Amino acid sequence: MASNDTASTLDSSPGHDLPKLELRGITKRFGSLVANDHIDLTVEAGEIHCLLGENGAGKSTLMNVLSGLYRAEEGEILIDGERRTFAGPGEAMSAGIGMVHQHFMLIPVFTVAENIILGNEKTTFGGRLDLDAARALVREVSARFGFDVDPDAIVGDLPVGVQQRVEIIKALSREADILVFDEPTAVLTPQETDELMTIMRQLADAGTAIVFITHKLREVRVVADRITVVRLGKVVGQAEPTATDGELASLMVGRDVQLRVAKDPAQLGDAALVVSSLTVPGAAGPVVNDVSFEVRAGEILAIAGVQGNGQTELAEALLGLHPAMTGEITLDGASLVGRDVKSVLDAGVGFVPEDRTEDGLVGEFTIAENLMLDRSHGGPFSARGSIVRSFLRSFASEKVSEFDIRTPSIDTAVGRLSGGNQQKVVLARELGRDLRLLIASQPTRGIDVGSIEFVHKRIVATRDAGTPVIVISSELDEVSALADRIAVMYRGAIVGIVSGDASREELGLLMAGGHSTDANTEGAA
Repeated sequence: MASNDTASTLDSSPGHDLPKLELRGITKRFGSLVANDHIDLTVEAGEIHCLLGENGAGKSTLMNVLSGLYRAEEGEILIDGERRTFAGPGEAMSAGIGMVHQHFMLIPVFTVAENIILGNEKTTFGGRLDLDAARALVREVSARFGFDVDPDAIVGDLPVGVQQRVEIIKALSREADILVFDEPTAVLTPQETDELMTIMRQLADAGTAIVFITHKLREVRVVADRITVVRLGKVVGQAEPTATDGELASLMVGRDVQLRVAKDPAQLGDAALVVSSLTVPGAAGPVVNDVSFEVRAGEILAIAGVQGNGQTELAEALLGLHPAMTGEITLDGASLVGRDVKSVLDAGVGFVPEDRTEDGLVGEFTIAENLMLDRSHGGPFSARGSIVRSFLRSFASEKVSEFDIRTPSIDTAVGRLSGGNQQKVVLARELGRDLRLLIASQPTRGIDVGSIEFVHKRIVATRDAGTPVIVISSELDEVSALADRIAVMYRGAIVGIVSGDASREELGLLMAGGHSTDANTEGAA
């Protein structure tokens, strides 16, 4: 598949096994920033090689060089011993490199078959798109790996895990024998993540060379054959999957990391948030169905469940985003029902949304500007219709220091920060005012282990200050680490509320819609 103008063959001894992929001394700069600093990486056919590191460590940049999106200033790419250079992604795909991005590159209104053929269109004799061939290809790959994907399904109607399978089929349809998975589990539920691990192993067993980019230690230990750790654009070490979580985390961040949340027993106060018979209608029935619970001052209530069982709509209802809901919500005795979002926030509710880039931040705004979102309508941030710049700059500088936001300046656009630092901006804004309730939805989604440690400490500190906290998370490890009590949602209802030390087996049973003999039936359907 090599083109004559982009490949040259290296000398090799007869019988010598060449690696499928080799990166030598790859260096990529953006102005004065060295994103990749002489990185070496070797991946064998049939191997899952994990590229582990914090967000912003340079992992995705390296893979963008490999896939032809970026051109490196130094270094070389070898495939089957041939030096390769790519003028763009098309040449990389022709060389057998497939990329499965964290944010899917699919057209939601197209069918699976139409997405598969996009950019590589085949036509019939009359010049029409050969969708029959695309359908046959989808069925063939689906059958080979047990994907169970309907070629005529509209992509936007598919669950996230199935959409990711479409991305994999698209790469394989172009004869990719090197697959790059860039943070592939950031948008998946635990069950979908386990399915993806199985698929990756099947692909590797079939001879595909896989580069797996992640910062999640559990996933590395489950699926990787070898591990290369990148920090600040450099390779800082290699490890075997038998390495401990502590050893891997220390390599990632350059220091010892506390992987378990240290917290004292909760000092409980009175019931602060009381939710009674809350129902949120949806197109096909209630998405939140007769939910009741309470959260006491100084308590963390975690809401667990497979994503898509009403957790998002519950959080939105608490924030005032569903005016058609029924039931009652009171905070310190005052009703929140019927209030708009601004009024709920002004009542002392802090909200960390599950998608920070979509709902929590304005990427083009500076860090300082994002720190006053929803608070610019009055003092101390504005006076007589104008922003008080001196106060804003002082406040922003203080929060950047307090929350360890890694940035050149408070005037940096927040969209240029790594995911972990973006999440710290959201937390700094929400915790930077007097709170009567904190709602944190998927608070550590898509961030690295060092940032997770920081976020968890701040959530526990908020609880220890006497503030009631709701944490909504699809990560069972996070739920178990943070919660004083756990409410499990299934199909819009709370099927049980259990103690924070409930076992994974007990939680898994509830998440599948079963009932635990130990579960408190408060609020249960």
